[in-house]
Amino acid sequence: MNRDLTSTDKHFLALCIDLAEKAVEAGDRPFGSILVDKDNNILAQARNKVNTLNALAHPEYELAEWALNNLTQEQRRDSTMYTSGEHCPMCAGAHGMAGIGTVVYAGSGQQLSEWLKEFGTALPTINLIPIENVVKDIIVRGPAEGELLERIKSLHRR
Repeated sequence: MNRDLTSTDKHFLALCIDLAEKAVEAGDRPFGSILVDKDNNILAQARNKVNTLNALAHPEYELAEWALNNLTQEQRRDSTMYTSGEHCPMCAGAHGMAGIGTVVYAGSGQQLSEWLKEFGTALPTINLIPIENVVKDIIVRGPAEGELLERIKSLHRR
C-alpha cells in the first residue's frame, strides 16, 4: 500500500485543514474534507458541524452521502476524499458503502488519540481504527508529515 503523498494530495489536504480551521472558529472540532473527481476537480466540501448540528455531522459522512446522491457508481469509485483526519469507524463505513475509491488524510486516528492524551483531553467515545480495517479494497494515503501535520495538530490543541 502506497502511503506517500503527492504534491496534489498536499494541496487538497491544505484546503481540508483550512476547512478544519473554519470548524474550530465556528465552535466545532477541527475536521474538514473535500471530494475530488478523477480530474482533480472539487465536487463538494464540508467541515465538522457536531456542535452546531449533531454528533453525526462529520464532514466525511456528509460527503459520502452527497456522493451517493449525486454521482454514479463509477464516478464514486474514481473519486478521492481528502480529509484533515482519518475517518472514524462511522465515516469509514459511510465511505465504504458509498464506494468512494480513495481516501487521503493529514492525521491518522492513532495520531489523534496520542495528541488528545498529550493535551489532557478526553478521548473519542468510539475506538479509532485504521480505515482499511473497516473498508475493503480502498486506496489509502497518509498521514502527512511536516507543516501539514503540525497545522492539524495545532488546531486540535486549540
